[in-house]
Amino acid sequence: MSAVSRRNVLRGGLVATTAGVVAPGTVAEAVAAADGASCPAPPGPAMVGHGDRRYRSLASRGYNRRVVGEPEHVWVVGTTAHVVRAAQQAVDSGGRITVRSGGHGFENFVADPAVEVVVDMSAMTGVSYDPARRAFAVEAGALLGDVYRRLYLGWGVTIPAGWCADVGVGGHILGGGYGPLSRLMGLSVDHLYAVEVVVVDRRGRARAVVATREPSDPHRDLWWAHTGGGPGTFGIVTRYWFRTPADGDDPSGLLPAPPAGVLSFQVSWDWEKLDRTSFARLVRNHGAWAEQHSAPDSPYLALYSELALTRRPSGTVFMIGQVAADSGAERMLDEHIAALNRGVPVQPVRPVRNQAWLAAALAGSPGDPGPVYRLKVKSGYLRRRFTDRQIEALHHHLTRTDYDHPGGGVSLYTHGGKVNTVAPDATATPHREASIKMF
Repeated sequence: MSAVSRRNVLRGGLVATTAGVVAPGTVAEAVAAADGASCPAPPGPAMVGHGDRRYRSLASRGYNRRVVGEPEHVWVVGTTAHVVRAAQQAVDSGGRITVRSGGHGFENFVADPAVEVVVDMSAMTGVSYDPARRAFAVEAGALLGDVYRRLYLGWGVTIPAGWCADVGVGGHILGGGYGPLSRLMGLSVDHLYAVEVVVVDRRGRARAVVATREPSDPHRDLWWAHTGGGPGTFGIVTRYWFRTPADGDDPSGLLPAPPAGVLSFQVSWDWEKLDRTSFARLVRNHGAWAEQHSAPDSPYLALYSELALTRRPSGTVFMIGQVAADSGAERMLDEHIAALNRGVPVQPVRPVRNQAWLAAALAGSPGDPGPVYRLKVKSGYLRRRFTDRQIEALHHHLTRTDYDHPGGGVSLYTHGGKVNTVAPDATATPHREASIKMF
């Protein structure tokens, strides 16, 4: 995207979405007043520039160090009102603005040399039940691990979201929100009731708007845009509300309950024992299994796996995942591995671990990637397995000897299940016929 269009995202893209629908008196003012009355004052707002000792920590906070930014300043915000102030300052000055939640983004949307203003949401981590909306409110800076812990320990519920506990809610939900429980429960956005978004009106004035999925809500299009439309496109989300369509006032019945336990596994095949034929057979078997069990009525919805087709110098092709079932988990995993290994003359190694669900959910974080962690990632969705010609191309590039770096590969995630029960146009995540997510 050009610098001009990014610079004008608040003044241009947001205006088209929200013009004429913001009522006098902002939501942010009400939220700030409520926050001040019920809890200690949150941090911020603080505009941290190059001369501030905090600048280096804030400017370089991020998962992927392939691209490193140097913004003019970083806003530390603690409330929606703070975000409104930061957005207004960026609009008035014409600075290119972006937003960071957990810092786990793979691309250069935040850490880019052209970005001038970063709004850092990491202090906005609240997770609570909102009785007025009969929904769970989650601030955009909360990490998935914190969301899992607080929802489960407080109410026995969860949202089906990502594998890594240190991913921020802010950007993850806006991409659809997919994870190990999605085949069983759908995407995160399938449980999204409302969003609070800082936008800009035609006069160039920053305001906060709450948009819900209610058909009568005049802001409903803004809610829909945040069910997979991507982060930062239509505004800055400060808060999400989650509620599965359900009756009643009991919070424990308004979101799905995870299983008490899961079977976590890591299966590996020795690359040195995989020739061209056996590699092709393994990938073909995996694709056939994923196609066969992508339907919403599959008996294997509780099984989620990621087959990592790594480069040969890495030593192994491996598959990680979990079976989210209180019974029958070992049987499902045995059948899954047997189906993948049919006709493959390599016996895989398969350590497994029975865990409480929450322990497994909190163990998925890769930790601090360090200052030299750099990567480039693309993803896509497959309705059907790879063709034999595509598998041949995969094998060629994963085993080529004119490139000796062990990094690089293709991962194939089982998809579908309950994800495929939602109409393609019901959310901004249209991939509702996929059997495999490719990464």
